[in-house]
Amino acid sequence: MSEKEKILEVKDLAVSFDSFNVFHDLSFEIRRGEVLAIVGPNGSGKTVLFRALLKLIRYQGLMQWMKGAKIGYVPQKLSVDSQFPISVGDFFHFKTNSSEAITEALNSVGMTGDFIHLRHHLLNKKLGTLSGGQLQRVLIAWSILNKPDLLLFDEPTSGIDVGGEETIYNLLHRLQASSHLALILISHDLNIVYKYADKVLCLNKEMVCYGAPHEVLDPQSLSKLYGGETKFFKHEHI
Repeated sequence: MSEKEKILEVKDLAVSFDSFNVFHDLSFEIRRGEVLAIVGPNGSGKTVLFRALLKLIRYQGLMQWMKGAKIGYVPQKLSVDSQFPISVGDFFHFKTNSSEAITEALNSVGMTGDFIHLRHHLLNKKLGTLSGGQLQRVLIAWSILNKPDLLLFDEPTSGIDVGGEETIYNLLHRLQASSHLALILISHDLNIVYKYADKVLCLNKEMVCYGAPHEVLDPQSLSKLYGGETKFFKHEHI
């Protein structure tokens, strides 16, 4: 079997703000169809890493993308007041006016129906009135409109109940498998990392560990990552 196409290679990546060093010496790669999870404590630089990958901030080091690579991004939160006068349809029209593309994207995240059905039951709704799970599906659909090669997810189930979390992760897994996407996701749930990720990058201002979860997430690495004695135990059925 031929080697998967490399989407991104990062070497010796570092970000600092004035004299404050956010992280340094990060090196990793991701290939088509792979899932890379980023784990670490709050303030370890995970979201800053995403901002660097999106080239929203300055960084040092090498970041080499596949030629013509397209990137999708789903933020951790999108706070929209329920009275804010923007509909789901308006939100999609910021990116495309194609009813076919909008329908295809929404169908792919489980919001089924033709465009007329979706317009009546979803697209005419105010964005701020959607539930957490509905909004997350809409954000994912919006992010895949341009058929990206790589999707970045900043804690994709933040603010969603436990049942909804599993649904969203299963959706991401199906979407990634069917479209041969590469995924980089930030997660605090190590069970999810074991279940879905091909590789994990442990970040706490530097790269604590990197590799297959079952190989690198040992007690020593977790203790170094989170400090002190870790309370995490891997479920054997995963």
